[in-house]
Formats: sequence, C-alpha cells, structure tokens
Amino acid sequence: MTEILLGKLEKFPLRSIWLGEATDFTPWLAENLDKLGERIGMELELESTEVTAGDFSADIVAREVSTNRKVIIENQFGQTDHRHLGQIITYAASLNAEVIVWISERSRPEHKLAIDFLNSNFKGNVIFFAVEASIVRIENSKPAFLLDVVSEPVEAPIPSGVVNETISETREKYRQYFQQLIDDLRVIHKFTNARAGQPQNWYSFSSENSKIFKYGTSFSQGGQVRVEIYIDCDDKERNEALFECLQGKGAELEASFGSPLSWEKLESRRACRIAIYRDGDIDAETELLNEIKSWSISNLIKFKTIFPNYIASCLTEISSKAPAGDGMAAE
Repeated sequence: MTEILLGKLEKFPLRSIWLGEATDFTPWLAENLDKLGERIGMELELESTEVTAGDFSADIVAREVSTNRKVIIENQFGQTDHRHLGQIITYAASLNAEVIVWISERSRPEHKLAIDFLNSNFKGNVIFFAVEASIVRIENSKPAFLLDVVSEPVEAPIPSGVVNETISETREKYRQYFQQLIDDLRVIHKFTNARAGQPQNWYSFSSENSKIFKYGTSFSQGGQVRVEIYIDCDDKERNEALFECLQGKGAELEASFGSPLSWEKLESRRACRIAIYRDGDIDAETELLNEIKSWSISNLIKFKTIFPNYIASCLTEISSKAPAGDGMAAE
C-alpha cells in the first residue's frame, strides 16, 4: 500500500495577521465582505464602518444587495463575551438592523445558545449569525482565513414586510423561480453568493463596483422578462453622464453583446438602465420558465463579461473632464 503523507493543520490567532482589531482587522474585513457573504449566503455591499449607536460604534454596516436589508457586523478578537452580546442587541435596536453578524475567534456555548434563542424569538424580524474566524496553515504553506458559521437562522432569511404574512400563490412562484435561478448562478457559474430566493418579481446582484451599478433580472410589466445593468451612484447627473458615455459606445457594445439593447435614461428617476427583454411571465409552463431562466442567466453573464471594462473606461473619461473634486471616481 502506498504511503500517504499528510501535513499538519495549524491554527493561529487573528493577531498573527492583524495587530489591531479596530485598526487592522475591521478595515480588511470591510474590503473583503465577499468572504463573509459566501459563508452566510448573502451578497453584501459596504455602507460604512464605525457607525455610532449611542455610546458604542458598530464595526461594519452593510446592505444585502438583493433585499436592501441593513446588516450589522460586529467582530472581536478572542472569545465572545457578554459586553458584545449586549452591543449587538443595541445595534439591532438603535440602527434598525435586520441582520446581525457576530464574528469572534470562539463562540462560548452560552452565547451560541443566546443567538439560537434570539433567532427563535425574533421570528425573522431580525436574524442573527454567530461566526468563528481563524487563521490556518499547513506546515509552511501560506496562511488562510477561515469562517465557520456556528449559529444561524433555522429557516431561510425572510425580508421584513413578509414575516407572518401568507404568501400568495403568485409570490410563491416567484420565490421558487428565483431560488432555482440563483442556485444555478451560484453553483454552476460562480456569479453570486446569494442563497435565498424571495417572493418578489425581481432580483439584484452585486457588481465589480456596486456603489455605481448592479446587475438585475425581473418580470416587468406587459408580460416581459428583463435583464439589466442598473446605474445608480446616488446622483442623477453623474448617472446620466455614465449612461451617455456608454450609449456613445452603444454600437460596439451591442456588437459584443450580440443583440440590440434597450437604452433607458429613466427621466423621472435618479437611476438609468441598460437592458434586454423577451416575452414571458411567471405563470408560464415549467418548460418555458426553464427556458426563461436559461435566457436570463446567459444575459446576466454577458453583461458581467462585457460591460465592466467599458464602465471603468467611461468613469475615467468622466473623471478627467470634471472639475477637481467634482467627478465620478473610477473605483
């Protein structure tokens, strides 16, 4: 029998990589929310760090892209303690959070029990995760960052507004359709970290620069299905500047895409949209819904493959033309 040589897995404290919790680890985690999002099944977008909540400061405030729920992330070196347990409850109340993530190096059994209790009694109005973080290495290999979820909601997260509400047959169809779509996007195409379909007729996905644009797909009015890039950087003038720059490259973009696109400035809204449509609705037969799902996935991937470089180029052009301090940054 051939001898199998295995290395020894070693675990190290977080301080072996990040000297300070607030000064080093929190900023790093804020820039790498995809690692946390992958473990808890959410696409997270950073909103702010060190956000005041009474006499305390929440380490990280983020948003779940698909539902826009506010997510509070509290991290600490070492094992969990009563002070941080009190803080996460305070943050849930004072910051109107809907998701709380408590990260530590070790969750004490009584605190895991407390998180389980909170999930059972808040009934989905606020959901709580306890996550253990560690640094590991096999002998002389590079260190790796690991996250292990030790407590989480028993059922799939449900956005506020639908808790204790009877979901209609149509909304349940939407939930089932988008569950299959995001599962395929996550497992097969590595497009998203999202895990929970929602009883709604749309779904948004993070992008390479989610503060400026996102990807999305929806069942729109008039019996049509839409896949889009949605441009919104919180400023209508800047949104339109980016839209017009991209539209100026429209012929080249459509040639790469292989289809005509719908260029929608959305005059009555702050945002702008670039989209592609096809006929279809949620009441279609299963075979047609599967065809719609495949079409949506294919076009989402096209948008993600083709548009980011053009958007980056346009952001650079816009920034170079704008007065100092007034341009849209190319992030």
